[in-house]
Amino acid sequence: MTKNDENLTDLFLEGLEKKASSALPEEVIYEAKLSLIDYISCAYLGSSMLREKNESMLGFAGNDSGNSVLIGSGRKVSTHMAAFMNGINAHVAELDDGHRYGMMHGGAPVISVLLAVSGAHKISSDKFILGMVMGYEAAIRLAAAVQPGHKLKGCHATGTCGTVGAAMAVAFALDFTHEQKKAALSAALTDAAGLLEMIDNVSTLKPYNIGRAAVAGLDAAFAGVSGFSGPYDAMGGKRGFLQLYAGENINYSHLISGFGDKYVIQMIYRKPYAACRHCHAAIEAAMVDAIDNNLKPEEIKEIDIKTYGLAVGGHDHKEISGTSSAKMSTPFSVAAAICCGKAGFQQFEEPFLSDEKIRSLMDKVMVSEDPELSKLVPDKRGAIATLKTAKGEFTVRVDYPKGEPENPVTEKEMNEKFHSLLGAAGIPEDKIEKMLSTVWNVDKDYAAVLDILE
Repeated sequence: MTKNDENLTDLFLEGLEKKASSALPEEVIYEAKLSLIDYISCAYLGSSMLREKNESMLGFAGNDSGNSVLIGSGRKVSTHMAAFMNGINAHVAELDDGHRYGMMHGGAPVISVLLAVSGAHKISSDKFILGMVMGYEAAIRLAAAVQPGHKLKGCHATGTCGTVGAAMAVAFALDFTHEQKKAALSAALTDAAGLLEMIDNVSTLKPYNIGRAAVAGLDAAFAGVSGFSGPYDAMGGKRGFLQLYAGENINYSHLISGFGDKYVIQMIYRKPYAACRHCHAAIEAAMVDAIDNNLKPEEIKEIDIKTYGLAVGGHDHKEISGTSSAKMSTPFSVAAAICCGKAGFQQFEEPFLSDEKIRSLMDKVMVSEDPELSKLVPDKRGAIATLKTAKGEFTVRVDYPKGEPENPVTEKEMNEKFHSLLGAAGIPEDKIEKMLSTVWNVDKDYAAVLDILE
Protein backbone atom coordinates (compact mmCIF):
# COMPACT_ATOMS: atom_id res chain seq x y z
CA MET A 1 0.00 0.00 0.00
CA THR A 2 1.38 3.42 -0.88
CA LYS A 3 0.20 6.95 -0.31
CA ASN A 4 2.32 8.77 -2.83
CA ASP A 5 -0.49 10.98 -4.08
CA GLU A 6 -2.06 11.79 -0.72
CA ASN A 7 -1.18 14.26 2.00
CA LEU A 8 -0.15 12.00 4.87
CA THR A 9 0.05 14.83 7.40
CA ASP A 10 -3.58 15.71 6.74
CA LEU A 11 -4.72 12.09 6.76
CA PHE A 12 -2.90 11.41 10.03
CA LEU A 13 -4.33 14.49 11.72
CA GLU A 14 -7.84 13.86 10.39
CA GLY A 15 -7.65 10.33 11.81
CA LEU A 16 -6.77 11.72 15.23
CA GLU A 17 -9.51 14.35 15.09
CA LYS A 18 -12.07 11.72 14.11
CA LYS A 19 -11.05 9.61 17.11
CA ALA A 20 -11.26 12.64 19.39
CA SER A 21 -14.70 13.70 18.14
CA SER A 22 -16.51 10.98 20.10
CA ALA A 23 -16.88 10.80 23.84
CA LEU A 24 -14.21 8.57 25.37
CA PRO A 25 -15.58 5.20 26.49
CA GLU A 26 -15.36 4.39 30.18
CA GLU A 27 -12.88 1.60 29.53
CA VAL A 28 -10.55 4.10 27.83
CA ILE A 29 -10.80 6.52 30.76
CA TYR A 30 -9.99 3.59 33.06
CA GLU A 31 -6.82 2.84 31.07
CA ALA A 32 -5.83 6.51 31.23
CA LYS A 33 -6.12 6.37 35.02
CA LEU A 34 -3.88 3.29 35.13
CA SER A 35 -1.37 5.07 32.90
CA LEU A 36 -1.33 8.11 35.18
CA ILE A 37 -0.82 5.91 38.24
CA ASP A 38 2.06 4.18 36.46
CA TYR A 39 3.60 7.48 35.37
CA ILE A 40 3.46 9.07 38.83
CA SER A 41 5.00 5.93 40.36
CA CYS A 42 7.93 6.05 37.94
CA ALA A 43 8.41 9.83 38.19
CA TYR A 44 8.66 9.83 41.98
CA LEU A 45 11.12 6.96 41.96
CA GLY A 46 13.14 8.56 39.17
CA SER A 47 13.25 11.88 41.00
CA SER A 48 14.75 10.18 44.05
CA MET A 49 17.24 8.24 41.90
CA LEU A 50 18.42 11.41 40.14
CA ARG A 51 18.24 13.82 43.07
CA GLU A 52 21.82 15.06 42.72
CA LYS A 53 21.59 15.43 38.94
CA ASN A 54 18.28 17.25 39.27
CA GLU A 55 19.76 19.71 41.76
CA SER A 56 22.71 20.25 39.44
CA MET A 57 20.43 21.01 36.48
CA LEU A 58 18.34 23.42 38.52
CA GLY A 59 21.44 25.14 39.81
CA PHE A 60 22.84 25.52 36.31
CA ALA A 61 19.50 27.00 35.23
CA GLY A 62 19.75 29.63 37.97
CA ASN A 63 17.37 27.81 40.33
CA ASP A 64 14.61 28.02 37.76
CA SER A 65 11.16 28.82 39.14
CA GLY A 66 7.62 28.99 37.81
CA ASN A 67 4.14 27.50 38.20
CA SER A 68 4.62 23.91 37.03
CA VAL A 69 5.13 21.00 39.39
CA LEU A 70 8.46 19.19 39.42
CA ILE A 71 7.51 15.81 40.82
CA GLY A 72 9.40 14.72 43.91
CA SER A 73 11.11 18.07 44.51
CA GLY A 74 8.54 19.98 46.52
CA ARG A 75 8.96 22.99 44.22
CA LYS A 76 7.44 24.67 41.18
CA VAL A 77 9.52 25.39 38.09
CA SER A 78 9.06 26.80 34.59
CA THR A 79 6.95 24.99 32.01
CA HIS A 80 10.02 23.99 30.03
CA MET A 81 11.98 22.72 33.01
CA ALA A 82 9.01 20.72 34.30
CA ALA A 83 8.46 19.02 30.94
CA PHE A 84 12.16 18.24 30.57
CA MET A 85 12.97 17.01 34.07
CA ASN A 86 9.73 15.11 34.68
CA GLY A 87 10.25 13.39 31.33
CA ILE A 88 13.73 12.27 32.32
CA ASN A 89 12.68 11.24 35.83
CA ALA A 90 9.70 9.22 34.59
CA HIS A 91 11.88 7.04 32.38
CA VAL A 92 15.16 6.55 34.23
CA ALA A 93 13.98 3.53 36.26
CA GLU A 94 12.92 1.72 33.05
CA LEU A 95 9.54 0.91 34.59
CA ASP A 96 7.31 3.18 32.48
CA ASP A 97 4.68 1.93 30.07
CA GLY A 98 5.13 1.23 26.35
CA HIS A 99 3.72 -0.36 23.22
CA ARG A 100 5.16 -3.38 21.46
CA TYR A 101 4.12 -2.37 17.92
CA GLY A 102 5.61 1.09 18.30
CA MET A 103 8.61 -0.07 20.38
CA MET A 104 8.33 3.11 22.43
CA HIS A 105 7.20 4.59 25.73
CA GLY A 106 4.15 6.86 25.55
CA GLY A 107 3.47 8.08 29.06
CA ALA A 108 6.75 9.78 29.94
CA PRO A 109 6.74 12.42 27.16
CA VAL A 110 2.96 12.81 26.91
CA ILE A 111 2.02 13.12 30.58
CA SER A 112 5.12 15.19 31.39
CA VAL A 113 4.17 17.88 28.91
CA LEU A 114 0.53 17.93 30.02
CA LEU A 115 1.50 18.40 33.67
CA ALA A 116 3.92 21.14 32.61
CA VAL A 117 1.39 23.22 30.66
CA SER A 118 -1.10 22.83 33.51
CA GLY A 119 0.98 25.31 35.47
CA ALA A 120 -0.01 28.11 33.10
CA HIS A 121 -3.33 26.86 31.71
CA LYS A 122 -6.40 25.66 33.57
CA ILE A 123 -7.18 22.27 32.06
CA SER A 124 -10.36 20.41 32.92
CA SER A 125 -10.38 16.76 33.91
CA ASP A 126 -12.00 15.81 30.61
CA LYS A 127 -9.45 17.73 28.54
CA PHE A 128 -6.51 16.35 30.50
CA ILE A 129 -7.62 12.79 29.83
CA LEU A 130 -8.39 13.60 26.18
CA GLY A 131 -4.92 15.10 25.81
CA MET A 132 -3.40 11.97 27.32
CA VAL A 133 -5.36 9.61 25.11
CA MET A 134 -4.66 11.55 21.90
CA GLY A 135 -1.00 12.01 22.80
CA TYR A 136 -0.60 8.26 23.11
CA GLU A 137 -2.62 7.80 19.92
CA ALA A 138 -0.42 10.14 17.88
CA ALA A 139 2.94 8.95 19.18
CA ILE A 140 2.27 5.24 18.92
CA ARG A 141 0.39 5.27 15.61
CA LEU A 142 3.38 6.99 14.03
CA ALA A 143 5.87 4.68 15.73
CA ALA A 144 3.96 1.53 14.80
CA ALA A 145 3.82 2.69 11.19
CA VAL A 146 7.60 3.10 10.86
CA GLN A 147 8.85 0.16 12.92
CA PRO A 148 11.00 -1.89 12.71
CA GLY A 149 12.81 0.16 10.06
CA HIS A 150 12.95 3.15 12.40
CA LYS A 151 14.82 1.18 15.07
CA LEU A 152 17.10 -0.41 12.48
CA LYS A 153 18.11 3.08 11.34
CA GLY A 154 19.21 3.79 14.91
CA CYS A 155 16.27 6.01 15.85
CA HIS A 156 14.84 6.00 19.37
CA ALA A 157 11.10 6.14 18.80
CA THR A 158 10.33 7.54 22.25
CA GLY A 159 12.45 10.54 21.33
CA THR A 160 11.18 10.95 17.77
CA CYS A 161 7.55 9.86 17.86
CA GLY A 162 7.27 10.91 21.50
CA THR A 163 7.83 14.49 20.33
CA VAL A 164 4.78 14.21 18.09
CA GLY A 165 2.73 12.67 20.88
CA ALA A 166 3.67 15.45 23.29
CA ALA A 167 2.70 18.16 20.78
CA MET A 168 -0.64 16.55 20.01
CA ALA A 169 -1.37 16.01 23.71
CA VAL A 170 -1.13 19.77 24.27
CA ALA A 171 -3.02 20.58 21.07
CA PHE A 172 -6.01 18.43 21.99
CA ALA A 173 -6.01 19.33 25.70
CA LEU A 174 -6.01 23.06 24.90
CA ASP A 175 -8.50 22.92 22.02
CA PHE A 176 -6.23 24.07 19.20
CA THR A 177 -7.93 24.71 15.89
CA HIS A 178 -7.30 22.31 13.01
CA GLU A 179 -4.80 24.74 11.49
CA GLN A 180 -2.98 25.14 14.82
CA LYS A 181 -2.84 21.37 15.27
CA LYS A 182 -1.36 20.93 11.80
CA ALA A 183 1.28 23.57 12.42
CA ALA A 184 2.15 21.99 15.79
CA LEU A 185 2.32 18.56 14.17
CA SER A 186 4.60 19.86 11.42
CA ALA A 187 6.87 21.55 13.95
CA ALA A 188 7.01 18.35 16.03
CA LEU A 189 7.98 16.32 12.96
CA THR A 190 10.95 18.58 12.23
CA ASP A 191 11.90 18.59 15.94
CA ALA A 192 11.72 14.79 16.21
CA ALA A 193 15.05 13.30 17.30
CA GLY A 194 16.53 10.53 19.40
CA LEU A 195 19.52 8.24 18.88
CA LEU A 196 19.57 4.63 20.04
CA GLU A 197 23.31 5.06 20.44
CA MET A 198 22.38 6.64 23.77
CA ILE A 199 21.62 3.18 25.23
CA ASP A 200 25.09 1.78 24.56
CA ASN A 201 28.19 1.25 26.69
CA VAL A 202 28.58 3.59 29.67
CA SER A 203 25.93 6.04 28.46
CA THR A 204 23.26 7.17 30.92
CA LEU A 205 21.64 9.53 28.40
CA LYS A 206 18.72 7.34 27.29
CA PRO A 207 16.25 9.26 29.54
CA TYR A 208 17.49 12.52 28.01
CA ASN A 209 15.76 11.49 24.77
CA ILE A 210 12.46 11.39 26.64
CA GLY A 211 12.88 14.71 28.44
CA ARG A 212 13.90 16.34 25.18
CA ALA A 213 10.82 14.87 23.44
CA ALA A 214 8.52 16.45 26.05
CA VAL A 215 10.21 19.86 25.67
CA ALA A 216 10.29 19.65 21.86
CA GLY A 217 6.60 18.75 21.82
CA LEU A 218 5.94 21.77 24.02
CA ASP A 219 7.89 24.03 21.66
CA ALA A 220 6.00 22.61 18.68
CA ALA A 221 2.73 23.47 20.43
CA PHE A 222 4.01 27.02 20.98
CA ALA A 223 4.69 27.29 17.25
CA GLY A 224 1.25 25.96 16.37
CA VAL A 225 -0.73 28.23 18.66
CA SER A 226 1.34 31.28 17.66
CA GLY A 227 0.16 31.31 14.06
CA PHE A 228 3.07 29.69 12.23
CA SER A 229 2.12 27.47 9.33
CA GLY A 230 3.80 24.25 8.24
CA PRO A 231 4.49 22.83 4.78
CA TYR A 232 1.96 20.98 2.68
CA ASP A 233 3.02 17.56 3.96
CA ALA A 234 5.75 17.47 6.64
CA MET A 235 5.16 13.79 7.24
CA GLY A 236 4.96 12.36 3.73
CA GLY A 237 6.69 15.01 1.63
CA LYS A 238 9.79 14.17 -0.42
CA ARG A 239 11.98 15.62 2.34
CA GLY A 240 9.59 14.82 5.17
CA PHE A 241 9.69 12.63 8.26
CA LEU A 242 8.95 9.33 6.56
CA GLN A 243 11.63 9.83 3.91
CA LEU A 244 14.25 10.47 6.55
CA TYR A 245 13.28 8.20 9.41
CA ALA A 246 11.28 5.25 8.10
CA GLY A 247 12.59 2.09 6.51
CA GLU A 248 11.41 0.63 3.23
CA ASN A 249 8.18 -0.74 4.70
CA ILE A 250 5.63 1.65 6.20
CA ASN A 251 2.38 0.42 7.70
CA TYR A 252 0.01 3.11 6.44
CA SER A 253 -2.94 1.46 8.13
CA HIS A 254 -1.47 2.07 11.60
CA LEU A 255 -0.55 5.61 10.58
CA ILE A 256 -3.94 6.69 9.30
CA SER A 257 -6.62 4.50 10.83
CA GLY A 258 -4.81 3.22 13.89
CA PHE A 259 -5.87 -0.12 15.32
CA GLY A 260 -9.54 -0.26 14.39
CA ASP A 261 -12.07 0.59 17.06
CA LYS A 262 -9.53 0.36 19.86
CA TYR A 263 -7.67 3.33 21.27
CA VAL A 264 -3.93 2.89 21.46
CA ILE A 265 -3.94 3.44 25.22
CA GLN A 266 -5.92 0.19 25.52
CA MET A 267 -3.04 -1.71 23.92
CA ILE A 268 -0.01 -0.58 25.91
CA TYR A 269 2.08 -2.72 28.23
CA ARG A 270 2.94 -1.86 31.82
CA LYS A 271 6.24 -3.10 33.18
CA PRO A 272 6.87 -5.37 36.17
CA TYR A 273 10.63 -5.63 35.47
CA ALA A 274 13.04 -2.67 35.44
CA ALA A 275 14.85 -3.70 32.25
CA CYS A 276 14.38 -2.83 28.60
CA ARG A 277 11.15 -4.39 27.36
CA HIS A 278 13.10 -6.42 24.79
CA CYS A 279 14.53 -8.36 27.77
CA HIS A 280 11.21 -9.09 29.48
CA ALA A 281 10.13 -12.29 27.77
CA ALA A 282 13.55 -13.80 28.47
CA ILE A 283 13.49 -12.63 32.10
CA GLU A 284 10.08 -14.13 32.67
CA ALA A 285 10.74 -17.41 30.87
CA ALA A 286 14.02 -17.99 32.74
CA MET A 287 12.68 -16.95 36.13
CA VAL A 288 9.55 -19.09 35.79
CA ASP A 289 11.70 -21.98 34.57
CA ALA A 290 13.96 -21.76 37.61
CA ILE A 291 11.11 -21.35 40.12
CA ASP A 292 8.86 -24.07 38.66
CA ASN A 293 11.70 -26.58 38.63
CA ASN A 294 13.15 -25.49 41.98
CA LEU A 295 16.56 -24.78 40.43
CA LYS A 296 19.24 -23.02 42.42
CA PRO A 297 21.64 -20.71 40.54
CA GLU A 298 24.63 -22.90 41.33
CA GLU A 299 22.90 -25.94 39.78
CA ILE A 300 22.58 -24.25 36.40
CA LYS A 301 25.34 -25.05 33.92
CA GLU A 302 24.02 -23.06 30.97
CA ILE A 303 21.07 -20.83 30.06
CA ASP A 304 20.06 -20.78 26.42
CA ILE A 305 17.83 -17.84 25.48
CA LYS A 306 16.17 -17.89 22.07
CA THR A 307 14.31 -14.73 21.14
CA TYR A 308 13.38 -12.47 18.22
CA GLY A 309 16.10 -10.70 16.27
CA LEU A 310 15.40 -7.16 17.49
CA ALA A 311 15.93 -8.34 21.08
CA VAL A 312 19.44 -9.66 20.37
CA GLY A 313 21.56 -6.81 19.02
CA GLY A 314 22.21 -4.29 21.77
CA HIS A 315 20.84 -6.66 24.41
CA ASP A 316 23.22 -9.64 24.41
CA HIS A 317 26.22 -7.96 26.06
CA LYS A 318 27.90 -9.17 29.25
CA GLU A 319 30.21 -6.23 29.82
CA ILE A 320 28.18 -4.36 32.42
CA SER A 321 29.40 -0.81 32.98
CA GLY A 322 26.61 0.47 35.20
CA THR A 323 22.88 0.55 35.82
CA SER A 324 21.89 1.62 32.30
CA SER A 325 24.07 -1.05 30.73
CA ALA A 326 22.61 -3.72 33.02
CA LYS A 327 19.04 -2.77 32.10
CA MET A 328 19.80 -3.24 28.42
CA SER A 329 21.46 -6.64 28.97
CA THR A 330 19.41 -9.83 28.71
CA PRO A 331 22.23 -11.93 30.25
CA PHE A 332 22.43 -9.69 33.32
CA SER A 333 18.64 -9.30 33.61
CA VAL A 334 18.07 -13.06 33.41
CA ALA A 335 20.82 -13.85 35.91
CA ALA A 336 19.61 -11.22 38.38
CA ALA A 337 16.01 -12.44 38.09
CA ILE A 338 16.97 -16.05 38.76
CA CYS A 339 19.28 -15.19 41.67
CA CYS A 340 16.87 -12.73 43.31
CA GLY A 341 13.50 -14.11 42.23
CA LYS A 342 12.62 -10.69 40.84
CA ALA A 343 13.93 -7.93 38.57
CA GLY A 344 12.90 -4.69 40.23
CA PHE A 345 14.84 -1.45 40.05
CA GLN A 346 17.01 -2.50 43.01
CA GLN A 347 18.42 -5.48 41.09
CA PHE A 348 20.03 -3.12 38.57
CA GLU A 349 21.96 -1.13 41.16
CA GLU A 350 24.68 -1.93 43.68
CA PRO A 351 25.28 -4.27 45.40
CA PHE A 352 23.63 -6.44 42.75
CA LEU A 353 25.72 -5.07 39.88
CA SER A 354 28.84 -6.46 41.54
CA ASP A 355 27.27 -9.59 42.99
CA GLU A 356 29.52 -12.56 42.20
CA LYS A 357 26.65 -15.03 42.05
CA ILE A 358 24.82 -12.89 39.48
CA ARG A 359 28.00 -12.24 37.49
CA SER A 360 28.88 -15.93 37.44
CA LEU A 361 25.41 -16.95 36.26
CA MET A 362 25.39 -14.15 33.65
CA ASP A 363 28.44 -15.68 32.01
CA LYS A 364 26.42 -18.86 31.44
CA VAL A 365 23.67 -17.04 29.50
CA MET A 366 23.72 -17.34 25.71
CA VAL A 367 21.32 -15.17 23.66
CA SER A 368 20.52 -15.89 20.02
CA GLU A 369 17.82 -15.30 17.46
CA ASP A 370 15.07 -17.79 16.77
CA PRO A 371 13.82 -17.08 13.21
CA GLU A 372 10.39 -18.43 14.06
CA LEU A 373 10.02 -16.01 16.98
CA SER A 374 11.22 -13.17 14.74
CA LYS A 375 8.43 -13.93 12.28
CA LEU A 376 5.84 -13.36 15.02
CA VAL A 377 6.97 -9.76 15.70
CA PRO A 378 5.18 -7.43 16.39
CA ASP A 379 2.13 -9.55 17.20
CA LYS A 380 4.24 -11.42 19.73
CA ARG A 381 7.63 -10.59 21.23
CA GLY A 382 8.56 -13.83 22.90
CA ALA A 383 11.47 -15.84 24.20
CA ILE A 384 12.33 -19.45 25.01
CA ALA A 385 14.56 -20.16 28.00
CA THR A 386 16.29 -23.52 28.40
CA LEU A 387 18.07 -24.07 31.70
CA LYS A 388 20.63 -26.89 31.52
CA THR A 389 21.59 -28.74 34.72
CA ALA A 390 22.98 -32.09 35.82
CA LYS A 391 19.37 -33.15 36.41
CA GLY A 392 18.42 -32.39 32.80
CA GLU A 393 17.17 -29.54 30.64
CA PHE A 394 14.14 -27.45 31.49
CA THR A 395 12.40 -25.18 28.97
CA VAL A 396 9.79 -22.43 29.28
CA ARG A 397 8.39 -20.27 26.49
CA VAL A 398 6.79 -16.83 26.97
CA ASP A 399 4.97 -15.13 24.09
CA TYR A 400 3.32 -12.33 26.06
CA PRO A 401 5.40 -11.24 29.06
CA LYS A 402 3.56 -9.87 32.08
CA GLY A 403 2.10 -6.44 31.38
CA GLU A 404 0.98 -6.95 27.79
CA PRO A 405 -2.75 -6.51 27.11
CA GLU A 406 -2.98 -10.30 26.65
CA ASN A 407 -1.32 -10.80 30.06
CA PRO A 408 -2.11 -7.58 31.88
CA VAL A 409 -0.90 -6.14 35.15
CA THR A 410 -4.01 -6.05 37.33
CA GLU A 411 -5.45 -3.01 39.09
CA LYS A 412 -4.30 -4.50 42.40
CA GLU A 413 -0.78 -4.92 41.04
CA MET A 414 -0.74 -1.34 39.75
CA ASN A 415 -1.82 -0.06 43.16
CA GLU A 416 0.96 -2.14 44.74
CA LYS A 417 3.48 -0.71 42.25
CA PHE A 418 2.37 2.80 43.23
CA HIS A 419 2.89 2.03 46.92
CA SER A 420 6.21 0.30 46.30
CA LEU A 421 7.83 2.96 44.13
CA LEU A 422 6.60 5.95 46.12
CA GLY A 423 7.68 4.20 49.31
CA ALA A 424 11.13 3.69 47.82
CA ALA A 425 11.14 7.42 47.01
CA GLY A 426 10.59 8.23 50.69
CA ILE A 427 6.88 9.13 50.65
CA PRO A 428 5.08 8.15 53.91
CA GLU A 429 2.54 5.34 53.61
CA ASP A 430 -0.47 7.36 54.78
CA LYS A 431 0.27 10.03 52.19
CA ILE A 432 0.72 7.42 49.45
CA GLU A 433 -2.76 6.05 50.07
CA LYS A 434 -4.29 9.53 49.93
CA MET A 435 -2.40 10.29 46.71
CA LEU A 436 -3.54 7.03 45.12
CA SER A 437 -7.17 7.75 45.94
CA THR A 438 -6.82 11.24 44.43
CA VAL A 439 -5.29 9.94 41.21
CA TRP A 440 -8.04 7.37 40.79
CA ASN A 441 -10.45 10.32 40.87
CA VAL A 442 -8.62 12.30 38.15
CA ASP A 443 -11.60 12.14 35.78
CA LYS A 444 -13.59 14.13 38.35
CA ASP A 445 -10.92 16.43 39.82
CA TYR A 446 -7.68 16.90 37.88
CA ALA A 447 -6.89 20.02 39.91
CA ALA A 448 -6.71 17.90 43.06
CA VAL A 449 -4.13 15.67 41.38
CA LEU A 450 -1.95 18.68 40.63
CA ASP A 451 -2.27 19.77 44.25
CA ILE A 452 -1.03 16.45 45.67
CA LEU A 453 2.03 16.23 43.41
CA GLU A 454 5.21 17.69 44.86
